[in-house]
Amino acid sequence: MTGRKRKKHQSGVPGWMVTFADLMALLVVFFVLIISFSIQDKEKLQVVAGSIQEAFGIKDVSKKRGIIEVEGIPLRDYMKDVSRSPQDLDSDFAQERHDEKRRQGPEADTNSILKADIEQPRQFATAAVSLRQAWQEMPEITDVSSNIILEETEDGLNILLIDQEGRSMFKEGSKFPYETTRRLLAKMAPILSRLPNRIHVTGHTTAGQTKASFPNTTWDLSADRANVARQILSEYGVPHDQFHGVTGKADIEPLFPNDPYLIANRRVEILLMAEAPPLPPSLRP
Repeated sequence: MTGRKRKKHQSGVPGWMVTFADLMALLVVFFVLIISFSIQDKEKLQVVAGSIQEAFGIKDVSKKRGIIEVEGIPLRDYMKDVSRSPQDLDSDFAQERHDEKRRQGPEADTNSILKADIEQPRQFATAAVSLRQAWQEMPEITDVSSNIILEETEDGLNILLIDQEGRSMFKEGSKFPYETTRRLLAKMAPILSRLPNRIHVTGHTTAGQTKASFPNTTWDLSADRANVARQILSEYGVPHDQFHGVTGKADIEPLFPNDPYLIANRRVEILLMAEAPPLPPSLRP
């Protein structure tokens, strides 16, 4: 039995040869890989290099930017890369563009205009709050609190001092206000003087207000009341150059057109004007 076992062992493949064959197979695969990489073109090598860099997280990722939809309304049906790409301009063409831009004159300061459009409503809201707080500190005007109306219009912030049945702001047929009205205007002046907006004061009367015993017409009376209001504001701190104008409109613009005889049409309006910022001297015609 021993002899048979030795004969079978001698006819088989030696163990070292198996290991050697595996080693040679690995070497062949290795050299094949080297050869395959050596014959690749540059584009494929860049693709392979990019894949490796992306796998390690060191590749710059180009992100697409663009507005897809605003308030549920799609503006573009695809993503658009709006990143700025460098452009080579010919020197003569670049010089021509520069000369054309210079002939057009200086650029307008649109930043200050846009800033004013944003800040102006905020200033009006702040002014309205400040005025209400100032009036709340005056217990003597409690009876005429309903005579004061603040409204924001396209023209600006409008402050209305209107008459009510049994509670008038001015003496009947006279340009002089009651003492409560005078204090009310005096309290407004410091707040208005801190604002950059110009002020326009307008007087109104009711239809058929003037009687034969009153020497002034409705035109004179409305203008006089507006001017007296301006004088009180100026006396208590509003600069003279902040006033845009004083107007008397008699009864041609009633607050309640359906009832021009209503006493509430008799009023004085103080308008904080909503205006665009003045142009700098370099841009004025």
